[in-house]
Amino acid sequence: MYDLVLKGGRVIDPAQGIDRVTDVAFAAGRVARIGDGLSGTDTRDVAGKVVTPGLIDLHTHVYWGGTSLGVAAEPLARSGSVTTFVDAGSAGPGNFHGFRAHVIEPSPVRILPYINLSFPGIFAFSKAVMVGESQDLRLLDTRECVRVIEENRDLVLGIKVRVGRGTSNELANMPLEMAIEVAEEVGLPVMAHLDYPPPSRQDVLALLRPGDILTHCFRPFPNAPSTADGRVRDEVLAARAKGVIFDIGHGGGSFGFKTARAMLAHGFLPDVISSDIHTLSIDGPAFDLVTTMSKFLALGVDLATVIKLATLNAAKAIRKPELGSLEAGAVGDASILELRAGEFEYLDVIGEQVVGRERLLGSGVVIGGKWWHPA
Repeated sequence: MYDLVLKGGRVIDPAQGIDRVTDVAFAAGRVARIGDGLSGTDTRDVAGKVVTPGLIDLHTHVYWGGTSLGVAAEPLARSGSVTTFVDAGSAGPGNFHGFRAHVIEPSPVRILPYINLSFPGIFAFSKAVMVGESQDLRLLDTRECVRVIEENRDLVLGIKVRVGRGTSNELANMPLEMAIEVAEEVGLPVMAHLDYPPPSRQDVLALLRPGDILTHCFRPFPNAPSTADGRVRDEVLAARAKGVIFDIGHGGGSFGFKTARAMLAHGFLPDVISSDIHTLSIDGPAFDLVTTMSKFLALGVDLATVIKLATLNAAKAIRKPELGSLEAGAVGDASILELRAGEFEYLDVIGEQVVGRERLLGSGVVIGGKWWHPA
């Protein structure tokens, strides 16, 4: 008898090549077995639903109460069936300890952070006040960043840095160069945000190393990865060839349907789909991870691939092989989703609308082998 069984759902686990109606059992906080006719102390009928490994949102901002852009992870987990939130550098060396003690450690859902190179993290991000944390050298101290990473080795995934006109301004690529210096010192990857130039995508991609992440990878013009006539830019292809990871990071200003159509038409899928959920994107156009995933369904990407980009590939990107799969012995997280048919309108960050015939909705969550959802 297993602790928990999800019965009769369409199980999609790209890590194992599984896509069939069957049962999933959990025991002792881990996945125990996938198969037919399983029974458990707690058995949940999920017929008609899609069961996947626990969704991983690779780009979020969930330092709620400690930063102006932070949103609460727990309600998003319940409504959108996300089990792991990767915080993309909300906190820096100066306030990381508060993020850890007051948000990450008490959280009922997993939060894994990148630390921001900038000492105060993303400290002024709102409709009223917007100040790029990478534009003042006085806030960038590589030794402090290394020190705090070493003190939190069990938790920190890597170094986040934001560059562009709105974030590093006249310093352009200098903060990225400093972040890479830190990354090389501690042996961790960098996640780089790029907005308006300067710097250009060529400058940024030339610096990124294998395993580093370029987020906002399907952003609209300027700094789009595609040309005006729809080709994938040479420097983008070269970066993928050397092992740079391309993450969507939708957010409030960083995803365009025109760009996405051009990239997909040339066979260039993102490596990871993520929401970049924060206070200025949670009410649209990003909303949450399942909405961002649904936009790719509307663009013609098949369901199994969309799930792979938010589970297996996301786990690989953060170097957590124990996540992103329903293989026996894996961490006992699962997402239960509804795939609803109909007519659904989706907007990108510049107002283009696409109508899709399917929409993913959160329908349940398993965390640590236990059902975790409102009654």
